Amino acid sequence: MTEGVVADELWRTVTPQVIGALVRRYRDFDRAEEAAQEALLAAAAQWPEEGVPDDPKAWLVRVASRRLIDGLRSDEARVRREVADAGRTPVGDRVSPPPDAAVTSDVDDTLTLLLLCCHPALTPAARIALTLRAVGGLTTAQIAHAFLVGEATMAQRISRAKASIRDAGSQFTMPPATELPARLSEVLHVLYLVFTEGHTASSGDALARVDLTAEAIRLTRQVHALLPDEGEVTGLLALMLLTEARRPARTSSTGELVPLDEQDRSLWHAASIREGTDLITDALTRTQLGPYQVQAAIAAVHDEAPTAADTDWAQVLALYDVLEQLAPGPVVSLNRAVALAMVEGPDAGLAQLADLEGDRRLAQHHRLHAVRAHLLELRGDTEGARESYLRASRLTTSIPEQQHLRRKADAL
Repeated sequence: MTEGVVADELWRTVTPQVIGALVRRYRDFDRAEEAAQEALLAAAAQWPEEGVPDDPKAWLVRVASRRLIDGLRSDEARVRREVADAGRTPVGDRVSPPPDAAVTSDVDDTLTLLLLCCHPALTPAARIALTLRAVGGLTTAQIAHAFLVGEATMAQRISRAKASIRDAGSQFTMPPATELPARLSEVLHVLYLVFTEGHTASSGDALARVDLTAEAIRLTRQVHALLPDEGEVTGLLALMLLTEARRPARTSSTGELVPLDEQDRSLWHAASIREGTDLITDALTRTQLGPYQVQAAIAAVHDEAPTAADTDWAQVLALYDVLEQLAPGPVVSLNRAVALAMVEGPDAGLAQLADLEGDRRLAQHHRLHAVRAHLLELRGDTEGARESYLRASRLTTSIPEQQHLRRKADAL
C-alpha cells in the first residue's frame, strides 16, 4: 500500500473528528467544515512529500484551526473597516486563537456529525452530499463525479444544505433520547442510498461505483462500532457486506452484466459472506427485528446457496412476507413476486405483478417490466417476454442494464 493511499485512508477516518473538534470550539459548522477541507487539501499536498505525521488528527486540527481563525479575523477586519467608515467606534478584538489543546479532543464525534448532516430539514440528496463531504472526507469534485453532476451544482447543493442547518438553529449536540431513533433511521437511510447508488449506478456507463459502496461500508462500520447493540445498524452493515461480496461476479470479462442466477459463485468474496452472515445471525438472536435485518437475512440465503438451483426460495418468500409487514412498499412487493414465482410458479408471480401495475411509483420503473419479462419467459410466453425486456431497456438510464436487457430480448 502506497503512502498516498495510507494518507487518504487516514484523513477519511479522522475527518469527522477534526470537524467535530472545530465545531465544539467555534460553534460554526459551516466554517469548521470549510476549514477542515482546506486542511485536507494541505495534507494532500504535504504528506506525500513530508510523510504522514505521527498524529494526523492533531496535525489536521491545528492547520484547520489556523485557517478558521484567519477567516474569522479577516471577517472581523472587514467589519471594523465598515464600522470605521460609518464613523462609529469599533469594538475590541473578539478573535483570539486558542491553544491547540483547546480544539483537540479524544471524543469521537462521528455519530453526532452524521446526525447533523442527516438533519430532517434537508432533502435526501442534500443529506447524501453533506454526509459524503463532512463525514466521508470527499471533495466536492469527487462527490459531483460520483453522482454525474457538475461541480458547481454539487457545491451549491452542499452550500444550501449547510445554510438550511444553520437556519434551523441546529446545535452540534446529540439529539434527545426521544428523537435519536428517528434521527438514526435517517442516517441509515442515507448510508443505504449511497451504497445502492454505488452498487447499481442509476445512470452512466458503469454498472457500479466501487468508491461509493466502499465509502458506505466504511461509514456504516463506524456507526456500528459506536452502536454495536443497535440491530438495524448491524443489519445494514451485514446487508452491504453480503451484497458487495457478489460484485466480482456481477460483470463478465468484457464488462457485461451477469444476473445472480448465472454468476460464477467461486468469485464471490467468502470472507465478506462469513462476516455478513455472522453479523446478521447475531443481530437476529438478540435485537429487535427491523427491515435492514430482514433484507440481510434474504441476502444471506442467496449467498449461502452453493448454486442458484440450491436457493431456498421458500425461506426467501417467508422473509419477504415479514418484510412486507415491517416496511410495505412497491419494491418489496416486486421482489416478493419473484420469490413467489420461484415457489408457486410464474403465474402466481405475474398475478402479484398485475396488482402492482396501478402503482404510479412503479409504472415507469424499468424493474417492473424486467421482472414481468423474466416471469413471462419462465411461463414460455416468448413474444410477451421480449416486448417487456425491450420496454425495460428503454426505461433504464444505466447503459450496462440497457445492454443486458436488449441481449435478453435478442436471445428470444
